[in-house]
Amino acid sequence: MMRLRFVAVGGLLAAVVGCSGGKIVPVSGVVKLDGQPYGNAVVSFQPIGSESNPEPGRGSSAYTDENGRFVLQTDNAEKGAVVGKHRVRIMTRGSDMVGQTPGGSPDDVPAGKAVDPIPPEWNALSKVEFDVPPGGTDQANFDIKTRKGKGGR
Repeated sequence: MMRLRFVAVGGLLAAVVGCSGGKIVPVSGVVKLDGQPYGNAVVSFQPIGSESNPEPGRGSSAYTDENGRFVLQTDNAEKGAVVGKHRVRIMTRGSDMVGQTPGGSPDDVPAGKAVDPIPPEWNALSKVEFDVPPGGTDQANFDIKTRKGKGGR
């Protein structure tokens, strides 16, 4: 019975240590949409694990202000993000947003529904990465180009 408690406590400690992850450092930046500050975005950084560090720590997120600026914080309200490589997702905040059609055109969206102007490759399909340096950064800047901004419709 005592051995079982040791195993249970050891497993719990490993889980807590694994979730705490690495050092949290300040991270902020600006989101622009077609060159203009975008004040209606949700920015999410999720640490990417590696073979040597499969559980690098908590993700961080923030809302942009009217100037497109954001300051990341973890889900336990600690300011910043874990040092290391992150998957970045950016989307428009609001429950009425629906994803763009695969071609990037809002033509197939039902009437009365808003279309997220941020292309899916920045949110659900994101492969965007950002490496948070050990000293933190205030240069986590993203200028998202839409189809419209690229000379499309």
